[in-house]
Amino acid sequence: MNQSPVFADPPTYDRPAVERWSRVAPLSTPWLHGEVASRMLDRLQWFRHKPQVWTHWSPLLSGLAVHQALVQACGEQVSLVECEPSRLAHARRLWRRPWWHWARWREAAPSWQEPEPNSQDMIWANLVLHTQAQPQAQLAHWQRLLRLDGFLMFSCLGPDTAVELRQVYERMGWPAAGAEFTDMHDWGDMLVGSGFAEPVMDMERLTLTFETAQALLAELRQWGRNVHPGRFAGLRGRRWRSQLIDAIEQHGPRHSDGRLRLTVELV
Repeated sequence: MNQSPVFADPPTYDRPAVERWSRVAPLSTPWLHGEVASRMLDRLQWFRHKPQVWTHWSPLLSGLAVHQALVQACGEQVSLVECEPSRLAHARRLWRRPWWHWARWREAAPSWQEPEPNSQDMIWANLVLHTQAQPQAQLAHWQRLLRLDGFLMFSCLGPDTAVELRQVYERMGWPAAGAEFTDMHDWGDMLVGSGFAEPVMDMERLTLTFETAQALLAELRQWGRNVHPGRFAGLRGRRWRSQLIDAIEQHGPRHSDGRLRLTVELV
């Protein structure tokens, strides 16, 4: 009798907190996600064979603005997958065309069902994988959905993301500012362990700058939450937020123009 493989949770992920984020994540695409989606789209030209049947995983976060460009590049046989019912309902409302709209009669309607195994040429998952409680299990699941010659296009945050904020927390003697993201080489190992062949990995660093600590924190809140098991227990109040803002303003590294600096590592 075959037994399903057992996949471990990342050691710095608190599963209930990760699962809670999947329910409360923004219903619109954050700026970073849209930017990364555009960069991923440019990489589709590297593939000789155009995918005909494909899946857009978590499109609300992945990048609504780039979806139509993906349809033009890959075709209209697409499945849009949102695992949370509330997010699925919201996505379907966004995609619904009024009866009189010309596109309703010319565009093929997307599927809102998860595709069958061995049916997809491509799975597109932008900035999704690092938000999963069991990322290797997610990789194995995607691998089962792909045809033999299908491929996975994904991106996620790397370990140097928000290193400046982590340094501020360490200087203040506070618990961890966030979970530790997986290194590019470890992702390659997990891909092979999940059944993928010949993974090609790429890493890029972006430097974002912000006028104020409030603006920096507002952007970060669109990307996720602190799911580290050793994070501060309980809710933080206004007094704590003021302390955090003061610490970032005082100790946060700054760009040459004087604005606060934040590193984003993309895998």
